[in-house]
Amino acid sequence: MRLLHRASPWRELFTHDSLPDWRQWPPLLAPLADAFERLGPTPSLAKAKTWQFTLVDALQRLDLPAWRISQLLSDHNDWIYRHAIIDSLNDLKGSGWGEPPVGFCVLILGSGARHESLLGPDQDNAMIIDEYPDARHREIDGYFQALGERFTARLDTAGIPFCNGHVMASWPMWRKRLSEWCEQLQLWTADRRVKRVQQSNILFDFASVYGDVRLADALRDEVVRLMPRAGLFLDEMAVLLDEVPVALDRRGRLNGDDEGAPHERAINLKRQGLMPLISAVRLLSLAHGGRSVDTQSRLAELVSHGVMDVSRARALNAALERLQAIVLESQLNSLAAGRLADGWVDMAVLDKDKHLLLRHDLQQIQSLISLAKSASSRR
Repeated sequence: MRLLHRASPWRELFTHDSLPDWRQWPPLLAPLADAFERLGPTPSLAKAKTWQFTLVDALQRLDLPAWRISQLLSDHNDWIYRHAIIDSLNDLKGSGWGEPPVGFCVLILGSGARHESLLGPDQDNAMIIDEYPDARHREIDGYFQALGERFTARLDTAGIPFCNGHVMASWPMWRKRLSEWCEQLQLWTADRRVKRVQQSNILFDFASVYGDVRLADALRDEVVRLMPRAGLFLDEMAVLLDEVPVALDRRGRLNGDDEGAPHERAINLKRQGLMPLISAVRLLSLAHGGRSVDTQSRLAELVSHGVMDVSRARALNAALERLQAIVLESQLNSLAAGRLADGWVDMAVLDKDKHLLLRHDLQQIQSLISLAKSASSRR
């Protein structure tokens, strides 16, 4: 049994700037062909984002699992990002700014970078700019500030809202030359300040969405070089795992922390299930020099590095997939009822078997957190 799934032709749906020609597809794919026909060949970005509800419905009718649907939603968000950036570059050129003065790479961060997005993500992005002389900073950074402001505004208009924490390439903190990013990482990882760890956790899950991928690879090289030796920083990462506990009480029963709960039966399984799992796997991966970003690949790397046995990795991979399925279904129900797609799940809608499996999965995540904290303390 493999930990990682084979490369799939499903992942080619949104790799090109133009949408696929659904008219050539076999009858077996009729639900998806119908969805693309409704979208049209050249939709606005807002229409494309709204269409994701239709996309998910079609993929479910084709019996795709939630983890694969999550990947395809992320791929589609990448497609929207690329078009927002291309349109913004054309805007700048038409306004007299010309071509980009140096190379650059736009990064998508968080669940989008891991290709684990569900419905309703906000923006988390950054930009790496190739090296240039300090004397040209106002000119060159001014261009990329204008680019960041334009494409993030386009994304917001399309339905991928601005990040409330300003984690966007339109802000100087998240738009830097490669050397400045490397220097910042060295500064952030040199000690165990909470704010720096929180900011780094946002940055560590990154992937190139547009531009010179070599810049992203170079930043990844720096992360891999720094992190295994950043003992104090890793220790603080481990401490932060306790900030949001897994949704179990001391007796192992399902129990949310009720923070912001819409009703007494609700548990935020994104915040108290998915995120603790993702965070603990990230910590172990960084501590052992992993290069992967998505959680499935990180689990496979941890097995190959001898950090985790195969049975534990399989159990955690299954937990990830089941949690994604529960949260996605809850989001679809919320959207159908005119509410926002968030991480809250009504426990009353889960049958007995799903309750038992959920408890089991959350217990596996608790055990993982203990492993991650123990491993980090020994470095």
